[in-house]
Amino acid sequence: MTASAPAASSLRRLYFVRAAFALVWAVLVGVTASELGPIGIVLVVVYPLFDVAAAVVDARATKQSQNVLGLYVNIAVSSLAAVGIAVASATSGIPGILQVWGAWAIVSGIVQLVVGVGRRKMGGQWPMILSGGLSVGAGTSFILMASQPDAALTSVAGYAALGGIFFLVSAIRLGSAAKKATVTV
Repeated sequence: MTASAPAASSLRRLYFVRAAFALVWAVLVGVTASELGPIGIVLVVVYPLFDVAAAVVDARATKQSQNVLGLYVNIAVSSLAAVGIAVASATSGIPGILQVWGAWAIVSGIVQLVVGVGRRKMGGQWPMILSGGLSVGAGTSFILMASQPDAALTSVAGYAALGGIFFLVSAIRLGSAAKKATVTV
């Protein structure tokens, strides 16, 4: 199933927004992550909530032309991650946050990989496929980092920044794919 031009255009705009959010978020976490204070807690909870909102927008934009089951799975997983991160923030601090974040990165990475493969004919999805695969590895590393005495949230800032770059590249590639489709029609 291929995406309609309006769906691809909506997805491209969403990817630009996601890229900007991830990059700004990463800078904010990088600046505030030395200790887990109120700002850090809000930031680590907001990130999966933003992912929920983005998946809702994505599902609405593409439901006419794409299978959106993976997006609904992502909405559920990211919602659970936000709750889990909030609880971990209050009960076990940075190690707990890293464990929940790691599990979320693994599951959402698999979902992103599956969704990207399903959308590959749309164009611009190889960065999303690669990002999904890398997310699985990053999630595993977060879980392992949680047991280290110097566990810090700066690693999730780097993860978000890299994800933002992948969204940016995908948005640019989606624009190129749309232009090619317009020329050939």
